[in-house]
Amino acid sequence: DRVLTGKYTALPCFIGIMALVFWLTFGVIGAVLSDWMTLGIDALTGVVDNALTAYGINPVVHSLVIDGIFAGVGSVLSFLPTIVTLFFFLSILEDTGYMARVAFVMDKLLRRVGLSGRSFVPMLIGFGCSVPAIMATRTLSSDRDRRMTILLTPFMSCSAKLPIYALFTAAFFAPVWRAPVMIFLYLFGILCGVLYALILKHTKFHGEPVPFVMELPNYRLPSARSVGQLIWEKARDFVQRAFTIIFVATVIIWFLQTFDARLNVAASADSSLLALVGSWIAPVFAPLGFADWRVSTALITGFTAKESVVSTLTVLLGGNAAALPTMFTPFTALVFLVFTLLYTPCVAAIAAVRREMGSAKAAAGVVIAQCVIAWVIAFLVHCIGMLIGLA
Repeated sequence: DRVLTGKYTALPCFIGIMALVFWLTFGVIGAVLSDWMTLGIDALTGVVDNALTAYGINPVVHSLVIDGIFAGVGSVLSFLPTIVTLFFFLSILEDTGYMARVAFVMDKLLRRVGLSGRSFVPMLIGFGCSVPAIMATRTLSSDRDRRMTILLTPFMSCSAKLPIYALFTAAFFAPVWRAPVMIFLYLFGILCGVLYALILKHTKFHGEPVPFVMELPNYRLPSARSVGQLIWEKARDFVQRAFTIIFVATVIIWFLQTFDARLNVAASADSSLLALVGSWIAPVFAPLGFADWRVSTALITGFTAKESVVSTLTVLLGGNAAALPTMFTPFTALVFLVFTLLYTPCVAAIAAVRREMGSAKAAAGVVIAQCVIAWVIAFLVHCIGMLIGLA
């Protein structure tokens, strides 16, 4: 404890431990297991694809199964090993008694924005994935703190947004500026979260957080039973969501991408229902500097999974991502990144919000609030850019 909770050593120790956990989860063990899972799903997809072709199944049904269900649900299931790996390490840290000490150390900082130290770990997990972060709020004893933490989690940039950042920084910024732009996005998200927390503290969540008084548990070896039970619960919940909410959302997106307004198979992307919907929504983004319907379409598909923003733009550009400068300038690309940083979480995260808050109204409120916040802040960034001559 002299080291792990010391005045000058607690924070460096925590940063080092969590950096190791995230590196193992998203860079080594979890990444390798997810790659294997993806290979397995791809192999199964290939087998089913060949079987449907061999039996002469209707092309529309074929597309629904392969391009819709397998592509959508399969891409989500590929993250299962990452979720399991992350909770494996976090449950070990929790079972040893270390996480209780982290909450104790962070309590003073978070109390200034209306939260207790227990809220720190769920928000930290949010940088990996919002779904387990929202699920992790179950550990908070105060309903006020739990709900407030859930509302702040979307401001932590999840790993699913990294492909968007990577695509745009590579297309619009010199190599020397790419890392600073990414760091700016992460820090800007945290800053917006802090400001939102202060607003919530003085409006919807009046008062102070529950006093954080706890007896630090003794250090001990983790229990294999408790670790295994936690992993099983998280894996089961994740799979259930994949075959319910995400399944339905995937089928809807496939339908919009496949058919035109007369419900005939669309001859091209420009004639699909998704393009029609994108054209309706495009004027909303005109004040931000990107009124192209393809951008609106990408943002719509990003609701199912943030990685879909990249794949949708690539498909709509004819597979040539290098053509992005025909849709954006470097500055409007930055505004777009700010918007994607802050707008609504994916459908899996919203489903988790609905489950944890027990209200579809609350989940819808998160979607609306994040979209409004993202639009307003992106608009302010665009206006500032125009004033200083960047736009």
